[in-house]
Amino acid sequence: MKIIKFLVFTLVLLAGLGYAAFYFGTNMASEKIMNDVSTELQNSGEIEQIKTTIENDPELRAFIEEAETADTSKLPFTTKEEATRVLIKKVGISELNDIRVQVQEGNASKEEIMENIQGKLSEEEVLALKVLAYKELYGK
Repeated sequence: MKIIKFLVFTLVLLAGLGYAAFYFGTNMASEKIMNDVSTELQNSGEIEQIKTTIENDPELRAFIEEAETADTSKLPFTTKEEATRVLIKKVGISELNDIRVQVQEGNASKEEIMENIQGKLSEEEVLALKVLAYKELYGK
């Protein structure tokens, strides 16, 4: 009987430690990714280029402006860190990195990327990403 109690206790302890490592690991990864991306965009001046691209593309502008009228109280996340955590969980770090590389090399169209992301996220999560992008770009 003592052996069974010991095994159950050990399994519960290991499961708890595994969950904590996963939760805090994705938290740390999401914070690092967001800090790196934000710093890179601000230092390189790409934010202005992104704004110009969005303003010149009616489809992208409509996509982002949908966030302006969204009800933020019903969104599944409201911070960049939470969004990054969701993206890491649902899309995966390696696939996000692949998307980043494809975009930098000009090998991916916006339609392919949107289909890929929208296929893995719920409508509410996509809307929450739009809201965050809108706030980040326009400071509202």
